[in-house]
Amino acid sequence: MSDLSHSTPDITRHPDVVAMQERYAQLTRGRQAVALDGLVLLTGTYATISPWVVHFRLTNPSLAVNNLILGITLSVIGLGLALAAERLYRLSWTCAVIGVWLIISPWVVTAGHSPTAGIIWNNVWIGAVACVLGLVATGMTVRTERRPLTGR
Repeated sequence: MSDLSHSTPDITRHPDVVAMQERYAQLTRGRQAVALDGLVLLTGTYATISPWVVHFRLTNPSLAVNNLILGITLSVIGLGLALAAERLYRLSWTCAVIGVWLIISPWVVTAGHSPTAGIIWNNVWIGAVACVLGLVATGMTVRTERRPLTGR
């Protein structure tokens, strides 16, 4: 019979575990990574409160909920990058996807209404910042994974 137990594989004995830990330690030690984590957190926080700042919470409640959910998601990603970067840096590309959605969401989410210029500019700027931060974080991850380890 087959072994149907759902035990978690032990990665501590994997031959590349030390090399992977060193690469992510290199990535997270840099000042750019710390600044990036903070900027993702701030972008998410602003996206969360933007319906109240730009005053579209009552006129476009569906877009307000959209920004609230995506802002909280970005904030959680930023907090996760700051606290457990070695586990979350490979998911940093999701910031770019969230940014693209924030850019197009005023037209998609408010299909029955017409978004105002303030709403559009707000989401385009937040989305552009989130997209750039996601691409930079992904670029840092790819560059670190391809770089040979020093001292070996």
